[in-house]
Amino acid sequence: MSREDFPILSEKVYNRELVYLDNAATTQKPQSVMDAISYGYSHFNANIHRGIHRLAQLATQEHEAARQTVANFIGAQSKDEIVFTKGTTDSINLLAFSIGEYRLPNGEPYLKEGDEILISSVEHHSNIVPWQMLCERKKTVLKVIPLNAQHTWTIDEAKALISPNTRLIAVSMVSNVLGTILPVKDLIQEAHQHNIPVLIDGAQAVPHLPVNVQELDCDFLAFSAHKIYGPTGVGVLYGKQKWLDALPPYQGGGEMIEHVTFEHTTYNTLPYKFEAGTPDFIGSYALGKALEYVSSIGMNTLHAHETDLTDYAQQGLQAIEGIRIYAPTLPKAGVLSFNAFYNDRLIHPFDIGTLLDRQGIATRTGHHCAEPLIDLLGIPGTVRISFGLYNTREDVDRFLEALKKALMMLQ
Repeated sequence: MSREDFPILSEKVYNRELVYLDNAATTQKPQSVMDAISYGYSHFNANIHRGIHRLAQLATQEHEAARQTVANFIGAQSKDEIVFTKGTTDSINLLAFSIGEYRLPNGEPYLKEGDEILISSVEHHSNIVPWQMLCERKKTVLKVIPLNAQHTWTIDEAKALISPNTRLIAVSMVSNVLGTILPVKDLIQEAHQHNIPVLIDGAQAVPHLPVNVQELDCDFLAFSAHKIYGPTGVGVLYGKQKWLDALPPYQGGGEMIEHVTFEHTTYNTLPYKFEAGTPDFIGSYALGKALEYVSSIGMNTLHAHETDLTDYAQQGLQAIEGIRIYAPTLPKAGVLSFNAFYNDRLIHPFDIGTLLDRQGIATRTGHHCAEPLIDLLGIPGTVRISFGLYNTREDVDRFLEALKKALMMLQ
């Protein structure tokens, strides 16, 4: 891996060298991924699964090879357990709709009025709103694992909310605001003792940690390509085959069908039952190349590198007067959130982010699409820095110096 693999890192921002610390929002792309997109459109741009001509066959082969690459990367038993979507949000919406329409073999609905869905207090909006919408449709109840004093939740706090009415648990493995690594494996084990399926929002975990779905034993996992050095508009929903077989499709149209008449339609086999219409087969091909790039480095190596940068940045921030880091004592996956105070007055994170940007430092400010968590913290937002495989300690040093200058101007 070389920083030269990422052309955008040579860009100038306000005539300064770019330091990109907004990787939790989206990662930059290596040249190999961008080349893959160009190559796909230049050499096998044809609709997949439906044509007998050579280009269609090539496109199908590359799309399905990418599906196998994803399955290998997350340790799925079969590529049939990999559903391509538009991203994490689309994956969660797919599951929220399908499980809401699922009926047991005896014909009874899986979700009945008064049943419960359990999420946590640190969730991204994409793992809150689809469940709220489902609860409104099905008159079910959304329960939330509370935020404790350490800005996390424990397995005991989660267990206290599991009841005979709990039908699904949906939680993030890593908080996109705080970077904290959450005890999802323990929660999965507890849930399965009660025959409750578990969805893991892996948007912030899969790019930063080794994630193996069989070791976790999760029933579902969602993540986005663009957060792991792949293209935008592509995502993955992993589901255990027993669940994907049982659940009804999310959308109707081409590809997801077996036979269609005006009177009745039968559905395709897995995973195509959930992939209505023409998929982004160029995007899936590019995602496969991104995962190959990351795999050549090794997820353990990548995680160790980002942990070093996170610890180094946290030490530097703690040395600056008035900085408050959120969840400073907990293990993190490449993300730090903080605020600055002067004489007990909060310096608005937007002002800090603006002045950092003018010095070439790209960070994220605001509620990070986790407004309920920010409300629980009693603040308007945070400044968030998040690391990728191309970041260095020199990036952290530049960030810290720029932050000190910004704070001098804002006091």
